Parts: sequence; structure tokens; C-alpha cells
Amino acid sequence: MLLVLYCLIIDHDIRYTAAAVIVCILGSFVTMRLFSRVRVASGVQKVSWLFLAGVNGGATIWTTHFVAMLGYIAAGTVGYDPTLTGFSLVIAIVTMTTGLGISAYGGRSAFVEAGGAIVGLGIAAMHYTGMAAYNVQGFIQWNKSYVIASLILGAVFGALAVNRIARPINWFCKHSAVAFLILAIASMHYTGMASMTFEFDPRIVIEESLLSPALMGGGAIGVTVLLFALGLSTYVIDAQSTQQAVARYRHLSLHDPLTGIPNRAAFIEHLTRFTRDVSTGAHIALLSIDLDRFKEINDVHGHAAGDAVLRTIADRASSVLRSGEFLARMGGDEFVALTKAYYTRADGTEFAKRLIEQINTPVEWNGHSFTVGASVGISVRNSSSVDADTLIAQADVAMYRAKNGIAETICFYDKSMDDAARERNALAIAMRAGLENNEFELYYQQQNDTNTGSIVGFETLLRWKHPTRGMISPADFIPIAEQNGFIVELGEWVLAEACTQAARWKKALSVAVNVAPQQLADNDFPDKVDRILRKTGLQPARLELEITEGSIIADHRHALTTIRRLKALGVKIAMDDYGTGYSSLSTLQSFPFDKIKIDRAFIDGLSTNVQSEAIVRSTLILAHSLNIPVLAEGVETQAHIEFLRREGCLQVQGFFFGKPGPVTSIANLVGDDLQSSDDQAGLDDLRYRAAS
Repeated sequence: MLLVLYCLIIDHDIRYTAAAVIVCILGSFVTMRLFSRVRVASGVQKVSWLFLAGVNGGATIWTTHFVAMLGYIAAGTVGYDPTLTGFSLVIAIVTMTTGLGISAYGGRSAFVEAGGAIVGLGIAAMHYTGMAAYNVQGFIQWNKSYVIASLILGAVFGALAVNRIARPINWFCKHSAVAFLILAIASMHYTGMASMTFEFDPRIVIEESLLSPALMGGGAIGVTVLLFALGLSTYVIDAQSTQQAVARYRHLSLHDPLTGIPNRAAFIEHLTRFTRDVSTGAHIALLSIDLDRFKEINDVHGHAAGDAVLRTIADRASSVLRSGEFLARMGGDEFVALTKAYYTRADGTEFAKRLIEQINTPVEWNGHSFTVGASVGISVRNSSSVDADTLIAQADVAMYRAKNGIAETICFYDKSMDDAARERNALAIAMRAGLENNEFELYYQQQNDTNTGSIVGFETLLRWKHPTRGMISPADFIPIAEQNGFIVELGEWVLAEACTQAARWKKALSVAVNVAPQQLADNDFPDKVDRILRKTGLQPARLELEITEGSIIADHRHALTTIRRLKALGVKIAMDDYGTGYSSLSTLQSFPFDKIKIDRAFIDGLSTNVQSEAIVRSTLILAHSLNIPVLAEGVETQAHIEFLRREGCLQVQGFFFGKPGPVTSIANLVGDDLQSSDDQAGLDDLRYRAAS
């Protein structure tokens, strides 16, 4: 060790030693940074980064050696063999590239350290080849112990250098890799120099063809600086590209790909920031915005039209935002907006109206003009106790209230809305218990022949008699069941119950059962119908399933497949609420319906509305041309009957012939003898087994 220090301090010019150290530090830093890119790259990029790392590393070793040699104090003149000097550079680059390549492709195995050892031994190979190119006036002798020590030091520190890159424990490890590579180069070089003993002999003449120290020094430094600049600039360019890619990725992750405005993630981020940074005296107002009539555009004109509308609305609404305001798309046709400059209710109303004005402006697309509206719910954060999730939930509650309202399109949240929401949740829970406790009951409404008035069938209607609340309207619990998915279980019970009751009627009248969209979307629905028919013994031809156009539009292909499977069972299919959809004609052409039911809204207007008469008349003409029977709903007056008879409507349903009632009220109409309690208990068991 003392000999190494003596060699370093006494035998070398400190100026050249300092220059060599600077070259070594800079080169090692660039090399290790490039090697870290090799580790994470793949394919052609991995090879390219490996080549750059190998060339920079080899040049660093080579330049450090020869700059340090320029500072070596030797008697007489010296010179450098150009062939061996160039060959030593090739050795440095090849061994560095090979060693780093073995480490890079070695994964997590011992090949990592083996590659580093090759790097260290390559440093030694370059050193001693470079020394062979070193010609002096005298003789050089070598101490084998120090030569071996130099090889060991180079291999050990080389292995440690790549180990810190390949197996980092913390942030410091990757930076210590540079230090270990510096130690590998410096310890190997100066230990190797300490192993050398020089004896001056003036009789030896240095050939003129050898390279002079001045030329060698200038060339070495020039080449290395060029390589350093190339490697460093490449790394910097890649780092900038990576930063740009990260910034681009972050932008994409925080922006909606369709409209280009911020998305849900960005909204949550801004909401969190707004809650921390609010002007004195101001509150945060959150606007939940849902577009009205947007689904109609998608259903009739396709998603391309819907996408164009969303993009236009997003652009327009974004253009009117002011300082402290923010707009994001949550998904579908739902948007949210924030303002941190809310002082009074008028501020929230003004902000909402400003956005609604842009939304209400017609959108022109491919010769069509689309007009949509918006329902806006506003919640206000006026205390730190209201968190982001609560604020969002409150705005949604207010938005649904605005959407269900008749005139108001803007609704501010108040606590009473929570009571209504809790009431709906309580009703949802009570529904499940009600089904288990036999609280649900089927009512039946007659379907009659228009000309004779005779009964041709019954439509099944669901009623809920709650033990404490009394009779609950289907308008109250059916939407809740559809929202929470319970409608599938409830609808299956209705189907099983209707089939069970109809199977015991002596008169083979048809029974119509409504099918919810969620039921039609169920892949197993035809199999469930088949099982119920088999268990109850009802003839398939007596079962009529009523399906709305909305159920079909949601997934046209799946609905058609399901209806065809149901038809294969022998079940009849009726289109319910005809005329209220937006693709009725194309639906009639595509689907094998056995009946069309005209919605009661058109029948109500027959005596007062010319348009209703025209719609009903055209529907009957169309159905007749397609050979599909028509049933009119909501028939309540003699005028209704006379118009429908005159226009050729074959079947009617409504209060004119009778109001809906329980199965006991129609027993005399269907020839159903009420069973004893024992028989009824057995029947109840069959019903629930069919439903399950």
C-alpha cells in the first residue's frame, strides 16, 4: 500500500494525475448512467445503449491510463507504439462492452457480477497492453504480487460497480456504482504502476516512428472528450424524451381521450387541491351535470354522432370557464364542474346557467342538428368537515332531483334530499324482505277483443302490500329495483307466479308478463323461462313476454338472439309501449314480434289530438302490412273503442272493460276454482321452486 502511495505521489506529476481523475470521474458517471439505461431497455434499444456504454467506458479507461502516463516521471525520452496504443483502445472497448453485456443480459443471476469482473479484468488488459506500447530509455521490471493485486482490485471493484446498478437497495446504491467504477480504474492503474521498476539506460534510442507524449496526450483527450460529449448528449436527449413521455402519459391519464378535457382522475386531483387552497370568505361549489336527450342521439344516429356532440359541448363549455373554475368529463354524458369563487347562491346559479347555455346550443353534424339539455345539481363545501366524496354524492343527489323535476334544471343540494335517498335505500332493503315474506301479489288486467268484447288474455301487474306502509305503487319500487339489479330476481318471481296461476285456469287464455331490460340482457333468461314452463306445466303458446324498445336498443344483436331462443320455446313476444322509442320501424323489420302494444299516451289523445290519431292510424296500417296484430293500451272511453274498431285494431286493454285485480277477482272469468288451504300450500311451494 505504501508503495502504491509512493508511486502516486512521487513518481507522478500531480497536474496530470488531477486531469486523469477528472477524466475518470466524468467518464465513469456517463458510463454508469448509460449502463442503467441498458438494464431497463429491450430489443434494438438495449443493443444501442450497450454499444454507447461500452464505447464510453472503454474510452474512459484508455484516456485515464494515458493521461496518467503523461504525468509519470521517467528519465530520458519516451514514446508510444501506435499499433499497440490503438490495440489497447480496442481491448478497452471490447472488454467493457462484453462485460456490461453479460451483466445486462444476466438478469438477477451471478452473471451480473461475472460481467463486472470481466470489466475489471478488461481494465487490466488495457493497462498492460498500453504499458507494452510505452517505450522508454531503459528497462522495466514487474513485481508479480502487485500485478496480481491489480487484477484482483480491478475485478472486485468492477463487479461491485455493476452490482449496484443491477441490484439497487436504495437511492445511494446507484450513485455508488460510479464510485466503484472509479476505484476499479484508479486502483488497478496505480497498483499496476507500483508493480513497475524502471532502470534508465542512455544507450537505448527511441524510434522516431513512435508517438510523442504531447501528440499522444492531445489526441487521447480530444478523442475522449468527443466520446464523452456523444454519450452524455445521447443520455440527456433520452432523459428529456423520457420526461416528455412521462409528461405525455400523465396528460393522457388525466384527460378524457374523446373530448380532450380533464377526466375523473384530474377532477379528484383538482377537488383535493381546491379544498386546500380556497380564497378567504369563499366556498367550493361542485356542479354535477347530466345531459338530457343524449341517449336518443346515440340510439338513432349512432355513437359517431354522440361523440361529435360530446366533443362540441366540451369545447364550448371549456371556452367559458373563468379563473378558479374547472370542468371534467366523468364518463358517458356526465360532466362535473368546480368553482372556488362561490360566495352566494347566485354565483353557483350563474356558473350553471353559463354552462347550460353552451350545452343547449344546437350541434350541427353531417346535416343534422342536435339539441340536448342539461340537469345540474350543485353542492357547496362551506366547512372543512365536508370531504370530497360527500361533496360528490350531494351534487349527484341534487342532479337526480333536477332531472326528475318538471321545470327546474338547476337544483341545489339540501339535507332533505338525504332523507329521500335514505327512504329509497330503505325501500330497496324492504323489497328483498318483502319477497321472502310473500308481500308481493299479482294483479291481472283484461285484454279484450275490440269487436266482441270477449276476453283474449290478461296482463300481469305487480303489486306490493307492505305490512306497515300499505300498498306501495309500482312507480315507486320498480325504478329502485331496476337501479340496484333486484329487478332480475323480482321479475323471475313474477314470471314463475304468473305461469303457476295461469296453468290452473280452465280457460286457455294467454297471460302477458313484462320483461325488464336486465332480464333480457341475461344470457340464461331463455333457459329460466323454459324451466319455469316445464315446472308449472303452462303451455308455452299461452305465455306472452312484453319487451320494450329500450331493452332491444341497448344490445340489438344480443336481444335478437335471445328473442329467437324464446320463440323456439313456443313463447309469444310482444313489443310494449310502441311509439315511445326512436327506431320502431327498423325494430319491427328485424324482430319476430307476435304483437304490438300501442302506448296509452297515444290512446289518451285520440279524442283531442290529431297527431295521436295519425300515429295510431299509421301504426295500424304498418302492422297490418307486416301481418302483426295490434293491442291498444289505456282504452277508457266509448270514443276510444269506436275509433279503434273503425281503424281495424283487433285487441284493447284498459279501464273500459275493467280495472286490474288480484287472481281471486278473475277466478270466475278464467274458470279457476280456489283450492283448499292444503292445496294452496302445495301450490306456493311449487311457485318458489319454479322461481329458484
